Amino acid sequence: MTATATRHRSRIPLRIVVAAALGIDAIVHLMLAANYQQASPGGIGAGTLFRLEAAAAILTGIYVLLRGSRPAFTAAFIVTLSALTAVLLYRYVNVPQIGPIPAMYEPTWYFAKTTTAIAEAVGALLSAAALTTHPKPARRP
Repeated sequence: MTATATRHRSRIPLRIVVAAALGIDAIVHLMLAANYQQASPGGIGAGTLFRLEAAAAILTGIYVLLRGSRPAFTAAFIVTLSALTAVLLYRYVNVPQIGPIPAMYEPTWYFAKTTTAIAEAVGALLSAAALTTHPKPARRP
């Protein structure tokens, strides 16, 4: 077995945990989407954005599980960090509607919101760790 193959196998637990964090993010967003869409039943509402986030998390989780490459962990980092940023922003800042993006200010914490924020934070931190320890591909002359 080559050194690269050994390193690849040793990263399987990391890939599973990052994918699980993305899975939790997706499940919570899908569970909450219908209730958040009620504020804008005919347009782009928070429910639609929640469904898009869930789709991005699912696809990225699958990508991380299948490949575990730098691009996969980069995608995981972007998805989890952007979701965490949104949850924190809309928790603490009353951002008005911006074009088709609805105002989603919600100054409370509850179980599902806390769960997804923790999963997103774990996913972002572990993805960043994977990127810092993942060997960069060798450049060809």
